[in-house]
Amino acid sequence: MRYTIAQIDSVIGDFSANAKKIAALAKQALQTEKPDLLLFPELALCGYPPLALLDQPFFLEKNDEALKGLRKELPANLAVGLGYIAKNTGSEKHLTNAYGIIHEGKIIFEQRKTLLPSYDFFDEVHYFETAKSRSLFDFCGEKIGFAIGEDFCKESVIPESVIQFQGKIDDVDPIDELLSAGASIICVPSCSPFYVGKADNRIHLAKQYAAKGNVPIIYLNTAGANDSMIFDGASFVIAPSKDHPVLTMSAPAFEESLVTWDSSVPVKEIHLPQKTEAVSPSTLSAEELDDLESALVLGIKCYMQKCGFTKAHLGLSGGIDSALVLYLAVQAAGKDNIKNFGMPSHFSSEGSKDDARELAKNLGCHFEILPITSMYDSFMKTLSGVFEHRPFDTTEENLQARIRGTLMMAYSNKFNSMLLTTGNKSEFAMGYCTLYGDMNGALAPLGDLFKTEVFALCKRINQRSLEQGGNIIIPESIIDKPPSAELRPNQKDQDSLPPYEVLDEILRLYLYDDLSKQEIVRRGWDEELVSRIIKTTARSEFKRRQAAPVLKVSKKAFGLGRRMPIARYIYEID
Repeated sequence: MRYTIAQIDSVIGDFSANAKKIAALAKQALQTEKPDLLLFPELALCGYPPLALLDQPFFLEKNDEALKGLRKELPANLAVGLGYIAKNTGSEKHLTNAYGIIHEGKIIFEQRKTLLPSYDFFDEVHYFETAKSRSLFDFCGEKIGFAIGEDFCKESVIPESVIQFQGKIDDVDPIDELLSAGASIICVPSCSPFYVGKADNRIHLAKQYAAKGNVPIIYLNTAGANDSMIFDGASFVIAPSKDHPVLTMSAPAFEESLVTWDSSVPVKEIHLPQKTEAVSPSTLSAEELDDLESALVLGIKCYMQKCGFTKAHLGLSGGIDSALVLYLAVQAAGKDNIKNFGMPSHFSSEGSKDDARELAKNLGCHFEILPITSMYDSFMKTLSGVFEHRPFDTTEENLQARIRGTLMMAYSNKFNSMLLTTGNKSEFAMGYCTLYGDMNGALAPLGDLFKTEVFALCKRINQRSLEQGGNIIIPESIIDKPPSAELRPNQKDQDSLPPYEVLDEILRLYLYDDLSKQEIVRRGWDEELVSRIIKTTARSEFKRRQAAPVLKVSKKAFGLGRRMPIARYIYEID
């Protein structure tokens, strides 16, 4: 039997465009791939995640209209599986996350999702009713079981996950049920967001299930990005072999594609590239950094397109964060669609100005200087009375950042250009950023990358360019110089923050592993420093609540991925 995976990017709420894409790909697949069964991802018709749009009756009407239209538009002689919203009766929650098979204009099979996530950016529990039963689809001599999204990945199977489901997780294992019922193959339509290393986890889990049931596992994932979520695609097939299940098909990552697997062809194992050593100072390998770059580029590209922007801009300081954002933006939108502005003040070094110019030249994009010295002086003159001649402090530093933020937002308004903010996760954690200043923007591409990861990714970009016969892209002077906001004379980040190698490791333990102060200290870190980092992170929540959306590339991103109260007692440092 021939299975074709349609790894697509659906736009949330654009039912017409999504339905046209599904119908067009079905007709293309019928001619080029000749599948017996064509499979689209979870909620492919409406886009994922729809969130509170599910509360709007008109949204649900459009879903029903699009599904009805697709039943007529899809080739009658091709069985097509896709995810959509289904009505539910006899329950408090009147909707379900459903996956159906359409053939000859009719829905001939439907499976509803069982394990509804409420972790991280997900909130399916609020809107959908969980499936009460799971059944098999008899087709072409196969008994096909469908495990939608989290139905495939119970917490008990992946201990490091933070998945929370409706009800008790031990009540049901959908794949176990399907295997016990006699499933000859398991299909997993999903909208699984990217984080570094997740693809390996999916394959490992699929091999466990394939071995348990001695059946193939077809994993099909969305490819694209919506808001903070980046979906990496990377669909695959695991099939039983002589000694153990093997990876026998792998779809491209971070792009839409049609790929076909024929179950009648002898199984042939394929191998993914082996990871190299980590790129200092990060713990990530070169391959993981390449994936990270691809994810961020895709995230920027989709965010711009789906929010109606064709152009973007940023403040280019000559520092490493803005350098990386510029590089990623050029990859996402093209050099002619990205503009950069240097906004020097009294404290900007000539080296930073030169570095910014060199980077813009290397990438072939526009760079313009907008000096802020006279504006800053004017502000200080106006404020001199109310400031009562008090000494220079962070107030004057933040004022410079806010002048720059105002100029960048003015350009955004005038030219309908999307402003990219350049802060990283280490800075966001410690509140080392200025509200209504450098935090201004529509998207924070680096908001889920620690500073050490920013350095590592920049080094990897240059390394790969040289390996491919190119030149250094990000000037080495940008990478080598001590990080500085340049808001006062001779300022360095480490005047206010611990060394990033130290800060980032403690933040990982606190943010990702949820370790207490005492547990972190027992791992060898200074108690006073740990208390300071935890306290500062908690006290900076009000800034993060007002920050631009970040592109999620870790297990736990700031924003909806870490929903924390602002006004609270910091019990962690007792």
